[in-house]
Amino acid sequence: MVMDNAAMPLNGHLKELRGALIRSLLTLLSACVLSFYFSDLLLKWLTAPLVAQLIFLSPTEVFLADIKIALFSGIALSLPIILCEVARFIAPGLVHNEKRIFYPALLFASISFYIGVAFAYFVAIPFALQFLIAYGQQKGVLPQISVAMYVDFNLKFLFSFGLIFEFPIVMLLLARTGLLTVPFLIHARKYAIIAAFIIAAILTPTPDIFNQSIMAIPLIVLYEIGILAVRFFGPSPLIGAIETENNHLSSDRQ
Repeated sequence: MVMDNAAMPLNGHLKELRGALIRSLLTLLSACVLSFYFSDLLLKWLTAPLVAQLIFLSPTEVFLADIKIALFSGIALSLPIILCEVARFIAPGLVHNEKRIFYPALLFASISFYIGVAFAYFVAIPFALQFLIAYGQQKGVLPQISVAMYVDFNLKFLFSFGLIFEFPIVMLLLARTGLLTVPFLIHARKYAIIAAFIIAAILTPTPDIFNQSIMAIPLIVLYEIGILAVRFFGPSPLIGAIETENNHLSSDRQ
């Protein structure tokens, strides 16, 4: 007989957790090795929006840049499998109503991350590069950009946009658990706008207001999307439903 998650002893939980961590790490490692094998193609993909010449200033710079690219690509490739491992570990402890939210949330979390990466690559990065390089050229400076600095610039943008595109999902989950409401989100809009620029100032690789706006404006738009998502899909009486179902389960066990 298979024990449910609540009846499983602590060492059983630790064993399941260890298995999930090992499978996730092996998946991540395999994805990173595969990405490093195709690092030349990935570097060309990253440099496609660039109209300047790349240089390297130390013997190890290109190698380290390839490692960073492989690590980011490995995380992006293995994300769905890692989230499946998270679902596999957590799901036995969830009741029916929680599972109805949990599985779609994981799916949309993966999709949102990839949408954020795509937005950064096709919109934010080319726009930022065009502005910044043109600004330097107007000062009479020849653009010769270090490989390491260029890769850092791109990966920070890609990863940051991947994360901030998760924002509406986080808002919806909090609303479904009763922690957020539409009136509260509307009232907090002005604070959210200020917070968006603060977050953008922390995450953007350069301190100028232009790059901060490139990240802050989508974050504000995502906040508005989150309000719409909460309005149409939440909040719901989830907590009460969970408590009711837990009471039924307790009664059935007794």
